[in-house]
Amino acid sequence: MKPPIVWSIAGSDCGGGAGLQADLKAFEAFDVHGCTAVAALTAQHSRAVLRVDAVDADVLEAQLAALAQDLPPRAIKLGLLGSVDNVLCVARWVDRLREQAAVALVLDPVRAASTGAVFAHAALRQAFLDELLPRATLITPNRHEAAWLLDRELRDEHSLPSAARALQALGPGAVAITGGDAGGPWARDWILTPQAEGWLDLPRIDTQHHHGSGCVFAASAAAALAWGHCEADALVLAKMATAEALRRGHPAGQGAGPVRPGGRFASRLANLPRLRQPDWPVDETEGFAPLQRPVLGLYAITDSAEGIERLLAAGVRSLQLRIKRAPDPALREAVRRSVRAAQAVGAQLFINDHWALALEEGAYGVHLGQEDLLALDAQALVALRRAGVRLGLSTHSHWEVCRALTLRPSYIACGPIHPTTTKQMPWMAQGEDNLAYWCQLLDCPVVAIAGIDEARAREAARCGAAGVAVLRGLGQADDLPATVRRLHEAIMEGAWGPRRPAPPRARPSLPGPVS
Repeated sequence: MKPPIVWSIAGSDCGGGAGLQADLKAFEAFDVHGCTAVAALTAQHSRAVLRVDAVDADVLEAQLAALAQDLPPRAIKLGLLGSVDNVLCVARWVDRLREQAAVALVLDPVRAASTGAVFAHAALRQAFLDELLPRATLITPNRHEAAWLLDRELRDEHSLPSAARALQALGPGAVAITGGDAGGPWARDWILTPQAEGWLDLPRIDTQHHHGSGCVFAASAAAALAWGHCEADALVLAKMATAEALRRGHPAGQGAGPVRPGGRFASRLANLPRLRQPDWPVDETEGFAPLQRPVLGLYAITDSAEGIERLLAAGVRSLQLRIKRAPDPALREAVRRSVRAAQAVGAQLFINDHWALALEEGAYGVHLGQEDLLALDAQALVALRRAGVRLGLSTHSHWEVCRALTLRPSYIACGPIHPTTTKQMPWMAQGEDNLAYWCQLLDCPVVAIAGIDEARAREAARCGAAGVAVLRGLGQADDLPATVRRLHEAIMEGAWGPRRPAPPRARPSLPGPVS
C-alpha cells in the first residue's frame, strides 16, 4: 500500500531535537511520507533557544503551493507558526486542500519551549482561536497551553475534563490535553474524542532526554490519522510512539537530549496506555481471577439453557450464555440451569451482560461489552472481583483494549475478525492480521469472535487466539457433535501449526476522519 503523505508546517530546530526535525522522525516511525514547510527558523541548542524568526508569509505560501501541486496530504501537523500572517496562510491552504479531499489537521499550539523561550503572543493566540481551532481535527495542548488558549487557570487535573470540553466548544473535533510536563508518577493525558473520553495514562518514563516529545506526540497522531485511524485510536498510537521515543532518548548536547522515535513502538506492551474513567483508581489495580484453563479452545455462544446443555453434551467446555433481554424469572432460571449444568462437568461458563444475576447464581464468569462496562460503577467492579468471578471483555479497537486492560480482565475478546450478520456494528472486520497483532502484544488470553467457521477457526488458532468464539456455526448445525468435533480438530491443527506473523501495527477498525 502506498504510504500516505503527511505535512508538517512548523519551526526548524537547528539542534535536531524538536520541530520539523522531530516530526520527520515520527513520520518515519509510522511509515508515512513526510513533507515539511518551514514556518519559522530557530537558533537553539539543548540548553536554550537563542533566536526565533518567522519566515515571510509569501515564503510559506510558496512552499505550500509547491507541495499541493504534487504531494497533497491526508493529514497536516501544525507546530510553531511564528506569525499571524502565517496562521492566515495555513488556514487558507487547509480550506483549498479540503475542497479536493478530506484532510486531517492536528494543531500543537506551541507557546513556549521547554527551556523557557516564549514563541507566541496575544495576537497569535487570537489567530489560533479564530482560524485554526475551528478547522482542527485534533488539538494537543499541554496543560499550560490549554490554560493559555482558554485564558484561565487550570489548578489541577480535576479541571481538565471541563477544560477539554471548553476547548472543543471552540471548534476542534477532538482534544488531548497532555500531561507529560505535569510531573508525578503517571503521565496522564485527558482525551475528548468522538469515540471516547477519559484519562490516557502510562507510568512516567524516568528520563531527562525528553526534548521534542510534544512534537512527536502531535506528529504521530497526524500520521495515525493519515493511515485512516479514528481520533481515539490515533491518540493511543501517538502515546505509544512517544513512550518509545522517550525510552530511546539520548544525550546530544549538555542539556536535555532529544527523543528518538522507533518503528517497533506498537510492538511493546509497556507502551500501551490505559484508558481510565474519572472514578477508576490510578494504579495497577488487582486484576480479575485468571482462567482455570487459559486455553479456551472452542468457545461456544448460545441464547438458551437448552443450548448450553446440548453443547456440553457435545463436548464443549468453554461457553457463553447470551440472552439479550431484561432480567425476569425466566432469565434467572435459564442462568441458574446453565450454571448448574456447567458446574456438573467442570466447564467454564460466562454469562453475557447480566452480571448481577450471574453473581447471585454463582456463575464462573461474566462477559461484558464496552457499553455494559461503562454502566458499571466502581463498587460493582469490586464486588465481581472479590467474588472471584472471571471477567471477559469485548474490544474492537485500540482505545477499547486500553480501557479493558485497566481492569486486568481474565480474557479479552477481539472482533469482529470477519464480517458477521448476527449483530449490526459500525466496526470494520479486523481480519487475521489484527488478531495476530493483539495475540502477540497482549499478556492475557485473547478470544477471536465474529464470522468464524472451521477454516477461520484454524487460522485464528494459528494467530495465537486462546479461544475461538462460534455462534451461528453451532446454532445451525444439523449434526452438533460432528460439528463440534471438526471445530476442535481445526483449532488444534492451527494451534500446533506455524504461528502467523504479526504486523508491526494493527490496521484501523473504525473509519476515521480521512478513511
